[in-house]
Amino acid sequence: MDNAKPLISFRDADIFGGDNIVIYGLNMDIFSGDFVYIVGKVGSGKTSIIRTMTAENPLEKGDGTVCGFDLRKIRSKDIPYLRRRLGVVFQDFQLLMDRSVEQNLEFVLRSTGWRDRMKIDDRIAEVLDDVGMRTKAHKMPHQLSGGEQQRIAIARALLNSPEVIIADEPTGNLDAETADGIMKLLLKLNAEGTAIVMVTHNRSIFEKYHGRVFSCRDESCTEQSDSVEIDLDITV
Repeated sequence: MDNAKPLISFRDADIFGGDNIVIYGLNMDIFSGDFVYIVGKVGSGKTSIIRTMTAENPLEKGDGTVCGFDLRKIRSKDIPYLRRRLGVVFQDFQLLMDRSVEQNLEFVLRSTGWRDRMKIDDRIAEVLDDVGMRTKAHKMPHQLSGGEQQRIAIARALLNSPEVIIADEPTGNLDAETADGIMKLLLKLNAEGTAIVMVTHNRSIFEKYHGRVFSCRDESCTEQSDSVEIDLDITV
């Protein structure tokens, strides 16, 4: 690990949420193959950190790089290329409800430059296989359970073979059993080499499925070695 170059790195970075600094002096390195949790109470700055990673929020002080892009210097026209190196999974799925599963995935591929029909079909089949949803390709999102919709959202995140998957509360709207299935899927993808950065305020998740844990509190975010020290709103 000492000689590895981090996929994501922050040094003395101030993280903004809107017009206000929510995290001061963030230092964080995330490497290939890492499974990293960013945890903390609601409003503690967790989501602002990942919005900075995706260049949705600008980085104005300190240093930050994501998949080779300098967040202080990145130009607007280069932001889509940064985001193609990432896969993002949201709590509320954000599927297009008027399109089938297959059409949702095709839309993303065509939006990111894919043109060959056969290659598009093959890639859609591959990612649906990866998440155990191959037989659901022709379903509409409203015909799927919450857990199935989240699996499709993860498949969408995999389309362009990202180096990192960033998941913002991916189990937040799911019951415990369904959340367990989503966590096992993320761990499988991680074991295959994809780094995972997951925001959560559910202690039971990161205590059951071990990874590196960064805790946000008191306008700072630091790596923790003991989950007992982590103060959250939700503990079960």
